[in-house]
Amino acid sequence: MQLGLHYWSFSVPSDPALIAPTLGDTARAAEQAGIDSFTVMDHYFQMELPGRSAQEPMLEGYTALGYVAALTERMSLGMMVTGVTYRHPGLLAKIVTTLDVLSGGRARLGIGASWYEREQRALGVPVVPVAERFERLEETLQICLQMWSDDNGPYKGRHYQLAETLCVPAPLGRARPSIMIGGGGEKKTLRLVARYGDACNLFGTSLDEVAHKLDVLRAHCADEGRDYDAIKKTVMHSRRPVLDDPDGFLTDVAAYAALGVTEVGVAPDRHPREFVEALAERVLPRVAEIG
Repeated sequence: MQLGLHYWSFSVPSDPALIAPTLGDTARAAEQAGIDSFTVMDHYFQMELPGRSAQEPMLEGYTALGYVAALTERMSLGMMVTGVTYRHPGLLAKIVTTLDVLSGGRARLGIGASWYEREQRALGVPVVPVAERFERLEETLQICLQMWSDDNGPYKGRHYQLAETLCVPAPLGRARPSIMIGGGGEKKTLRLVARYGDACNLFGTSLDEVAHKLDVLRAHCADEGRDYDAIKKTVMHSRRPVLDDPDGFLTDVAAYAALGVTEVGVAPDRHPREFVEALAERVLPRVAEIG
């Protein structure tokens, strides 16, 4: 079982001058502790949640990941997850490739259909109907795959037309960055996972829900002629604060593992460096024992 750190808030500490050193210190500590992946959100405003507001600090994700790449050597790096409408797909493929080259082959493309309309309207990002977002998501996946292949020719879709799909230098170390599609939509999202994804990411709201979503994914794989076992299953843990109940969290992790999940993401609920240090002491050694 692998553990991922999801760095979702830049509000602690409160001094903006401390955002960069805190991010860097936390990333280094996470890698030293044995955490396998490091992700950030693809948002420009903080999400509007209980106790949170859009006025809180938020960084552009790929710039932040480039900073983390320079300070780490082993962890995979990616968004949880890229909003498909935020960047033209040809440019997105180039951005992820750049992160991959500069990190020594550690980038992964986490992507989803996008949803936070307040920030989109505020910053002038076109807001399109949900059905069109999924159409654009599928075309974006096709474009990224073509740009990471030997085919440098044109791409002609309904929403995007590219005269060339040249991408030099190519990603390092393997054929291309892995593609993780986030979300649990049963009709569209999980079908796209079966068709294009190397990994899925589900919210761990309940074990029964995760099991159900994986059954749906299995059915889509059968329809697509895809090997279900070839797709990495990941879960973003959201049932309870990890450090408030480490035993309960580890029970959940063992249950996820029994379902075939191989990576669980956790998010700091306090100063991020302190969270990682406590995680390393109280949780990570026991996660390593879970097969």
